[in-house]
Amino acid sequence: MGTIFILMILLCLTSTSHEARIIEQEEEEFYSKPNWNNNNRNSRRVIDVKGCPESVVWVVQLSDLHFSVHHPERALDFKTIVGPTLSMINPSLVLITGDLTDGKSKDLLTMKQNEEEWVEYQNIMEDIIKRSGLDKSIFFDLRGNHDNFGVPAVGGSFDFFSKYSINGQLGRSGNVNSVTLQTSEQKHLFVGFDSTMSVGLRGPTNLFGHPTDQLLAELDLELSQWNSQSIKPVTKISFGHFPLSFSASSNSGKSLKDILLNHSLSAYLCGHLHTRFGKNLKRHHQSRHPFFSFPKFLQFNLHQMSAGSNVNCSFEAPPFEEFWEWEMGDWRKSRAMRILAIDRGHVSYVDIDFKLGTKKTIILPTFPLDSRLMSTSSSRRKYECQVMLPSSYDSVRALVFSVSPIVSVMARIFDTTPGKLNLVLETSMTKLVDNTSRGDFYTAPWNYKAFEDPSADRYWLQIEATDILGRSTLTELRPFSVNGLSAKLSWTWKEFFVMGCEWAALYYPILWSALYFIFFILLIPKALLIYSKKQYTCRSFIANKGFINGIAWVLQELCRVPIVWYGMLGYILHLILLPWFIGQVFTNGKDGGYMTYMGWVVKSSYGREKHEYVGSPDIMVVVLPHLFFVVLPSILVTGALAAEREICREHFLLRSGKKEDDYDREKMSFLLYGYQGIENLKFHFGKRWIRKVLLVVCLAICWKHFESCRALVKAYEMNPLIHFPGYSFSIPLLLTYAVYKTRSI
Repeated sequence: MGTIFILMILLCLTSTSHEARIIEQEEEEFYSKPNWNNNNRNSRRVIDVKGCPESVVWVVQLSDLHFSVHHPERALDFKTIVGPTLSMINPSLVLITGDLTDGKSKDLLTMKQNEEEWVEYQNIMEDIIKRSGLDKSIFFDLRGNHDNFGVPAVGGSFDFFSKYSINGQLGRSGNVNSVTLQTSEQKHLFVGFDSTMSVGLRGPTNLFGHPTDQLLAELDLELSQWNSQSIKPVTKISFGHFPLSFSASSNSGKSLKDILLNHSLSAYLCGHLHTRFGKNLKRHHQSRHPFFSFPKFLQFNLHQMSAGSNVNCSFEAPPFEEFWEWEMGDWRKSRAMRILAIDRGHVSYVDIDFKLGTKKTIILPTFPLDSRLMSTSSSRRKYECQVMLPSSYDSVRALVFSVSPIVSVMARIFDTTPGKLNLVLETSMTKLVDNTSRGDFYTAPWNYKAFEDPSADRYWLQIEATDILGRSTLTELRPFSVNGLSAKLSWTWKEFFVMGCEWAALYYPILWSALYFIFFILLIPKALLIYSKKQYTCRSFIANKGFINGIAWVLQELCRVPIVWYGMLGYILHLILLPWFIGQVFTNGKDGGYMTYMGWVVKSSYGREKHEYVGSPDIMVVVLPHLFFVVLPSILVTGALAAEREICREHFLLRSGKKEDDYDREKMSFLLYGYQGIENLKFHFGKRWIRKVLLVVCLAICWKHFESCRALVKAYEMNPLIHFPGYSFSIPLLLTYAVYKTRSI
């Protein structure tokens, strides 16, 4: 027992020393990084937005283009659709939030930079700028993880983003860039940042954003640039590639969420997840968390505000620290585009699907806001405390973009109280006319106080536009609440999985929980077998049926196959103490590294003979599936094989036993074969159908492991016999030996 106790102590010390080492390495890495953005003023720009309507600005967001040499239709559709659409919309900014190119092989397994894709991106963007008639300087593109696959260092020969992107061509070399859209009434600050890892690993272990303390300091500085300099109201929007659920903390423990909350943004715009996980990839963040919330690890609800709480209108009340996170769909498959508008401080958006081709008319309601995805606690407070701007509430407003002249725009409001849609207001909207119009802005006066209601989804808005050719376009029905209440909208389980789970914070708790559980099911049954008088056997299980007794019996049977038991224990120690595999992590295929459960150890990107841990928690996409879908099932199935052999052995002994064992024999028959009875014992014993099921499970585990190894071989150009023999062959060999050892009784 003392030996086992010492082993557990060593395990704890190992984990602690490894984690201390990674923090130390990361701190050294941080202080050794060159400063790519020493002059913050060079990253700032102010644009005076001229023309009508003065109270509104609008921008376009695109994300996850994934231009690929294997899928030329993505770039072709982009060229055909986006240029004319931008010309119709005439935005003040175009934000492209990462994954400009795909960087994947045809089989999707090798992930590194392909210069041909970047040349295509540059040519397509030049064509888009020419077709749209927009100035190149209003385009801001960001680096995504795909644009960072296999890039050893920013500015190096494989950093094609710096060479071919619009930001690179315009000299925006900093990780943080800002632009302010200024009207006569307000300022609208947009701050974009690149949080991709400084040492760009190949995929799949390049999945998370990695903001450094330096980047967070620069972001904080850019977001505060107008705090003491502007008498005009300032609306702040930030944009990046990674959702916050896929962004790690910095070395000092700070996070992007901390910075964004501190500035009470209106919204954070991002991409990365695409639409395959759902359409409601949105999340409300607030500093004061409701009861039963675990903000460090989980957020169970899309909204993080309490609709029923009272509003404090005193001057001493602290300001709300909150913001919306709006992930948008991808161009890759969904052909998605977003138009975002700021109307007198009210931020709204509409997502457009171009899978069926171009749109003749697009409508973006700018007020009232959708109470499901755009309401905030601060807007509710302003309304209830009567400190809002009344002129921003006195009309229904919408932007209408069309290739043909619009002849009529109608606003309709429905009441859902009777249990069905009941039209309560239908009014014609009037176009705001000006000689220097930037776009068509329609308004309709209304008595907003008539729509005050304690329910956030009682009233629903729909706007219809008809062009000169008689084509009618309707917006989706959207609930609204003039008093700023939030209508509840729940995530699906897939949406919660990617938006509600803080994976960077969850990685180590999940990892060590899994490892401790595996050590528990290996060591405790062994200790009981050696030191305890109570033994778990087939006969004891039959006498005292129960889940715990059954599991204990199966695991003790595994202990009775010593080579398999010691092999599993040794393999787990190997995964903790030794590298998992060695491979090529960069595009050039020359510089290699090795991966542990804490990340990759690679040659320094800046030419020094120093090694560092990178790619944590990105490596969780390899580590956790291997533990949960290969290692743990292998332990259980080998124990089950040993238990099945013991059952058959007991049957054989009972069949040839004495008369007083008849009762036990009948119970054993019932356990294995139900009500077939003793008469069929010989028939079923010959078949051993439980063993056949377990063999199928073994094959499934080996197939899963084979597919993982095949993907890793392609991803990092490895040879299983040379670069990761322990990882590749240990589990299949142990399963094979277990099958062989339990073949006969």
